[in-house]
Amino acid sequence: MTTTDEATHGTPTTVLDAVVGLLRATGMTTVFGNPGSTELRMFRDWPDDFRYVLGLQESTAVGMAAGHSLGTGRAAFVSLHSAGGVGNALGAVFNAYRDRVPLVIVAGQQARSLIQLRPFLGVDEPAQFPRPYVKFSRQPERAEDVPAVLAEAHRVAMTHPRGPVFVSVPEDDWDRAAAQPVEPRAVHTDFTASPDALAALAARLDSCARPALVIGPGVDDEAALPEALALAERIRAGVWISPLSGRSGFPESHPLFQGFLPPVAGQLAARLAPYDVVVALGTPVFTYHVVDDSPPLAPGTELFHLDCDPAQATWLPTGTSLVTTLRPALTQLAALVGESDREPPPPRVRPHPVSVADSSHLTPELVLDELYRRLPRDRVLVEEAPSHRDALHARVPVDRSGGFLTTGSGALGWGLPLAVGRALADHRRVVCVLGDGSAMYSVQALWTAAKHRAPVSFIVLDNGGYGAVRALGRRIGIDPAPGTDIGGIEFAALAASFGCAAHYADRPEDLGKALDRAVTHLGDEDGPHLLHLKVAGTEGTLYEPWAR
Repeated sequence: MTTTDEATHGTPTTVLDAVVGLLRATGMTTVFGNPGSTELRMFRDWPDDFRYVLGLQESTAVGMAAGHSLGTGRAAFVSLHSAGGVGNALGAVFNAYRDRVPLVIVAGQQARSLIQLRPFLGVDEPAQFPRPYVKFSRQPERAEDVPAVLAEAHRVAMTHPRGPVFVSVPEDDWDRAAAQPVEPRAVHTDFTASPDALAALAARLDSCARPALVIGPGVDDEAALPEALALAERIRAGVWISPLSGRSGFPESHPLFQGFLPPVAGQLAARLAPYDVVVALGTPVFTYHVVDDSPPLAPGTELFHLDCDPAQATWLPTGTSLVTTLRPALTQLAALVGESDREPPPPRVRPHPVSVADSSHLTPELVLDELYRRLPRDRVLVEEAPSHRDALHARVPVDRSGGFLTTGSGALGWGLPLAVGRALADHRRVVCVLGDGSAMYSVQALWTAAKHRAPVSFIVLDNGGYGAVRALGRRIGIDPAPGTDIGGIEFAALAASFGCAAHYADRPEDLGKALDRAVTHLGDEDGPHLLHLKVAGTEGTLYEPWAR
């Protein structure tokens, strides 16, 4: 293995040397993966300044890499095994694509000399395998092209809209001679809409009576919260979070914050009906989960949509789209609009906290109220508890950029490894709220958390099954729904078998002490802890009609 200087600035001797130099130069020295025989040559003379984070299943490796990327702001590197390993990971790759997480995914492939013979572990058309849920997918035509292709893939991953990229590398490519060193180069990706388009939007905001902003995950992804907040305050707009957003994007304790839009057409239109101009930022807006034949917006509501993805701009069913990154556009908008003296919308009304003394059993609402009392305001909260997400949003406000992460696409098994990777990014404690069903999709990530002493507090809300599926079934008159009961799992014992400290509670009087042990009394150096809570009172339906 050559030295860092040789790999980065000199003439590398092998493809592996050139790739190691590229990874150093781009900050991708933490590698997430699950190794196999077709990747072994990539690990020859493994560098001392690299860290390998093993996931016991490929989807957990991708989920952890995504959390790490979101924590560092850089692309993360993932190594997957040929064929079946890539297949195992595709659900998580789908999430990364929908959530715009930049990942550079490299998969092994059989030796070039064997490919024509359809060998064991060989992949036919490897570049087609992960499509359409990657931005770039390729197997280089020549071994010496591997470093340049990886460099291009990294640039594509980090260009807005960001997302995962995929490169298949035959196993014998790593030892081949490299053509030339690959020098990293800058690609400045901020761009903005035309001055005329922004001026027209500013004029409409000045003339309207009741404006609103819809904050999507793009605001957090592009670090545009300060600009979005400044615009909202200047025009006194009501602010909503877009349906099923995977990120935070606006301080939820702010008096202009109105709540979370539901993924149901009629309900969403009703929430936005009081506003004559709605400006959606970094969101497709109309993310629906259940069938509803209502129109997307009520008559009299005019939509403007700002996002960096031209494809998203073209398929929206209504409104005027401005293709732009958010920070420069919002900065210009705030300078163009006048400071409004219109009456701001009334602040959101929050539910009253549940009292432990008045509770005969643990409910999600009680748990979330008690968690919020103990949750440090600078902690990152990760959620994958679909049955309880509305309760969490109502009772655990998030006020900082990057303070909330979940799946914006719905493929379960994302939250647990995402939390581990996010904690490994800066080794600061993360709190992860999981449903029992969600946890079982990626429970292997507890082993990695224990191995690396990742500071994560896992709170498992156990309602004995797939509560969200039950609730959606009740919504359309299917009760009971078969295949939704999964009770009897001892999560504390399971976590302990992976080397993760764990406890269990099922009585209201024990909740405070259990949360103190799992969250309050743990520092960033104390490693992972799982708290298994048996909850009741979860027999409602999802997406109830709204009354302010």
